[in-house]
Amino acid sequence: MNEVDLDVLDLKDVILSNNSFGPADVGEIRTAITENYGHFGELRDAVNEMQESESLTPAGKTKMGVCEFLLGKFADALQTLSAADGSAMALFYQARCNFELGRYEDAIKAYEAAQTSGYNEDQCKIGIAESHRYAGRIDEAMAILDNIFGPAEQTADYMYQRAATVSAVGGRLDESLTLYERAIQTDENHAGALFGLALENDRLGNDEESLRLYERAAKAFPTGIGALINLGLIYEDNNQLDKAQACYKRILDSHPSHPQTQLYMKDAAATGNMLYDEEAQRRNDRLAQTLNMPVTNFELSVRSRNCLQKMGIDTIGDLTRTSESELLSSKNFGETSLVEIRDMLQAKGLSLGQFAHEKKNNDPPIDTSHMSADEQAMLDRPIADLNLSVRARKCMARLQINSIGELIRKTGDDMLECKNFGVTSLNEVREKLTEMGLKMRGD
Repeated sequence: MNEVDLDVLDLKDVILSNNSFGPADVGEIRTAITENYGHFGELRDAVNEMQESESLTPAGKTKMGVCEFLLGKFADALQTLSAADGSAMALFYQARCNFELGRYEDAIKAYEAAQTSGYNEDQCKIGIAESHRYAGRIDEAMAILDNIFGPAEQTADYMYQRAATVSAVGGRLDESLTLYERAIQTDENHAGALFGLALENDRLGNDEESLRLYERAAKAFPTGIGALINLGLIYEDNNQLDKAQACYKRILDSHPSHPQTQLYMKDAAATGNMLYDEEAQRRNDRLAQTLNMPVTNFELSVRSRNCLQKMGIDTIGDLTRTSESELLSSKNFGETSLVEIRDMLQAKGLSLGQFAHEKKNNDPPIDTSHMSADEQAMLDRPIADLNLSVRARKCMARLQINSIGELIRKTGDDMLECKNFGVTSLNEVREKLTEMGLKMRGD
């Protein structure tokens, strides 16, 4: 299948056709999804349609079982294949399903049955060796691989299995690395070899190389869960949380109840929200700092400075809450001063009237006659010292309340007029103030 075919391929139609189905067709499906993961959905749709069919032949059940295996539905695939046509291919994929389900003895028996029925002898032996290795019988696995000769020794599957077995023996790192590399040279999309080489580089501390190999392994299909989890964790460490969640979603597409992946997905999503909130808060803090800057910090003309002073405009924030017409209504404030103010605000990414809808009311002054010096000093503390929730902090930013003194000038009704600020947030603010021996106006 060439690249042009892959671009226009409808995998669902290919699978549902009445053509014969064999190892070459499985290879085409794997290649198509490796090149374009969007074809995974077509494979899933084809399987769903076959499952709904009431006239599926035994050979059709073999096709459906193999496709279920490719989807990662190993238990379903095993059940389907057990009721299929008993062909060598059905037996081989029963072995693959048993292996993926951790039933290594059943896998070995099914591989032997597939070999007896005429499935590729070397592929069956390689599968048996892998099952022995996972069952902890490393010597038996190596003995089987040592007795495979001829062209099979040059296949990517053989070199991958030998590399993994050598790695399990230990003490022969260079040999296993060479075998993994040779397997990838033979098949650049061999998921197992890419994962094995990535894992060895990961252990050696070769972070950039392991990341590159994990990414290649994740692109290959079918992809091992280990490759996707390890890649997702690396992305999380690099704060690439969207990519991490994409890896976990790939696993959950096939294994929706995989507990470890569900946990990783939940953590990545929570971390993403936390980082988003922290970044948003940093932006709000920078904006608040700018808005609190006195206008006297800027080189304004005497006329502009005097006009602003007469209007009670002391900070940049006051300017953003004042419209151009309000400025021009002031005596001696003309177009020249207006342009000067505009340019100053534009340099800060702000504009006149930008926050006019949040203009402060003239709140009455606070009676501090009954307060001690420490209590009066408390009024100048920043609102951040209250450690409010995100929702309450956002309301403070909208109302341009930057200090505790500004807050206690407000009434509860004033606060409830703020968007998304409800009774729960109001009670939170009141509790925080009570802890400091303070209360809002009218309380």
